[in-house]
Amino acid sequence: MTNRRDILNVADIPTRTFHSGPRFEAALGDIDGALGTTQIGATLHIVPAGKTAWPYHRHHGNDELFYVLAGEGTYRVGERRLPVKAGDLIGAPAGGEAHQIINTSKGELRYIAFANHGRADLVEYPDSGQVSVAIAQGNDREPMSVFEVRGRVTPTTYWDGEDMEGTSNG
Repeated sequence: MTNRRDILNVADIPTRTFHSGPRFEAALGDIDGALGTTQIGATLHIVPAGKTAWPYHRHHGNDELFYVLAGEGTYRVGERRLPVKAGDLIGAPAGGEAHQIINTSKGELRYIAFANHGRADLVEYPDSGQVSVAIAQGNDREPMSVFEVRGRVTPTTYWDGEDMEGTSNG
């Protein structure tokens, strides 16, 4: 990376803002890209009052760790809602309970999300019934290519839709 830094101050991280519908909004800062790390991701999140950055979800292939820099909010994990504030560390291990950080305060909530860059991840979204599967291919010498699919799963049997004569249906 040509713009790689060895030290980056949180106040100097450029952000880009996104929003989706009335609930989801955040300014995100690409920390791992700026520092050149490839095995661990880090993203600054600045979430306005009353919003959340991401849907309620559970990763099966990636651990997540959150450090609250400023503000207050609620950590929704499983059936619980726990208060969080500046200085708190939050762990979301791969395969653990679904989770979400919500800014329930009247001010801004700032936190850094850290995650390992696993080669494969399956993410469940219990509120919407969606799943996402992402698989990265490549190595340190070759560019990464990513396969990703998102949708809802219809239960079926292993052989459903397969042609037993050795040809496929599609």
